[in-house]
Amino acid sequence: MIPVDAERWAQGLEEVMERIGRRFGRIEPRRRARAYLRGLLSPAERKNGWQLAEVAGDRTPDGVQDFLARAHWEAELVRDDLRAYVVEYLGDEQAVLVLDETGFLKKGDKSCGVQRQYSGTAGRIENCQIGVFLAYASRHGQALIDRALYLPQGWTTNRQRRAVASVPTTVTFATKPKLAGAMLKRAFAAGVPCAWVVGDSVYGADYALRRVIEQHGRGYVMTVTSAQRLGLKPVADWLEEVPAKAWQRLSAGDGAKGPRLYDWAYLPYRSDTAPGWQKGLLIRRNIKKPSEFTFYLTLSPTTTTTLAELVQVAGRRWTIEVCFEAAKGEVGLDHYEVRSWTGWHRHITLAMLAHAYLAVLRRTAMGKKISSGNQHRTRSAAGPAAAHRTRTASAVMASGLDASTRPRAYPRLVAVATTTSAARPPLPLASAHASP
Repeated sequence: MIPVDAERWAQGLEEVMERIGRRFGRIEPRRRARAYLRGLLSPAERKNGWQLAEVAGDRTPDGVQDFLARAHWEAELVRDDLRAYVVEYLGDEQAVLVLDETGFLKKGDKSCGVQRQYSGTAGRIENCQIGVFLAYASRHGQALIDRALYLPQGWTTNRQRRAVASVPTTVTFATKPKLAGAMLKRAFAAGVPCAWVVGDSVYGADYALRRVIEQHGRGYVMTVTSAQRLGLKPVADWLEEVPAKAWQRLSAGDGAKGPRLYDWAYLPYRSDTAPGWQKGLLIRRNIKKPSEFTFYLTLSPTTTTTLAELVQVAGRRWTIEVCFEAAKGEVGLDHYEVRSWTGWHRHITLAMLAHAYLAVLRRTAMGKKISSGNQHRTRSAAGPAAAHRTRTASAVMASGLDASTRPRAYPRLVAVATTTSAARPPLPLASAHASP
C-alpha cells in the first residue's frame, strides 16, 4: 500500500470536479456531485442513499435520491469526461481494452433489467441485473471507462415495466456483444490510445464484434469455447495440428499466488485480412491438467507480434476482474438502491469515476512523473503506433471492409494499492510453425 497525503487527495478530487462540473449546469447539482463522489470515496461501509446522505451532512437521503433520479444532467457526458481523464493519466499506445460483464444481485422485480439470469459474479442463475463494461488496461494502471445496462427482451417488450423504470423510448433490445461493440466504437471515435481488445467467450464468439475491432485497426485476443468453428471444424479439432515442439511455458501475468503459468501454442490461420495482419488460434494448456484447454481467436500484426505478447495480452483480461473487485469493494459500485434506468447509469458512472480517481492516485503516488508533453488526450495522434493503426485502418477500408458543499474531514493518509506489469520476451510468431 502507498500513502497519499490529504492535500494531494483533495487537489485531485477538485481536478475531477473541474472536469465534470460543467455537466451539471446549476450550483446545487454540482454540489451534490461533489458530495456524492466524496461519499463514494469515504470509509462508509455501505455507499447507499442513507450513508451517502450522512457523509454529506443531510438528515435524509431525499437529496441523494433526487440527484440520481430527477436532477438535470447527462450521465453520458460525464462518462465521456471519465474516459478522457483515464486516457490522460493512464494512456499508452499499447494499452488493452477489456470487455466483460458483472452481475448485481437484487430482490424483487422492479429494478430496471432485473430477472433471473446467469451471473458470473455469483457463478449461477440469480435474480440480478447485468452490466456490460469496458476497461482500459495499460502499464500505468487500469480503470473502467464505459458501461451499459443489459435489458433482457422481457423488459424491452413490456411497456409497463419500461415506463415504471423510465427506460428511454429509443432503447431497444441489444445483445451483450452489441452493447460491447457500441462501447468500442465510442472509444475508437474518441481516439482512445490502444493496440488490443480482449474479452471472454460471450464476446469472442460474436463475428460482428470481431469485425468492429478489425475494421478499426486493432488486434484482439478473444476467448472462445471449444465448439467455436474455425474454418470447417471446431477449434478443439485443431489441437491435432499443433506440433509437440510448439508448446511453450509462459506466464500470462502475475496473480495472487504468483505467475499464471500455462503451456501455450499458436496456429496461424489463412483468411482474408488487411495487409500486415494475421488471424490465428492461440491455445492454452493447463500444466496440472494437460487435458484442459482454453482457446482464443486472435488478430495481430504479422511482423511485430510475439507469442509471449499474445499471452500477455490474453492475461490482461483479468484486469477487469480487478477493476470490478476494487470498484465494488472501495467505491460501492454495487451498493446502489436506485431502480430506474437513469439512476443506474448515473450511480455506476460516478462510481467508475471514483474508482478511476483512485487509479490515478496509485500512479501519481508511485512517483510517475506526468508532464503535459507525455499526457495523452483523446482524439489526438501519438507517435508511430498511432500512425501504424491509421495506415492499417486505411488499408482495411481500401480492401472493401466497413469503416463510436459541505466540507468534511479526511484522514491524513489515504492508502492505495500498487500494480505491477510484466516484460515481454521476444518469440516471433512467424517462425513458430506453418499455417494449418
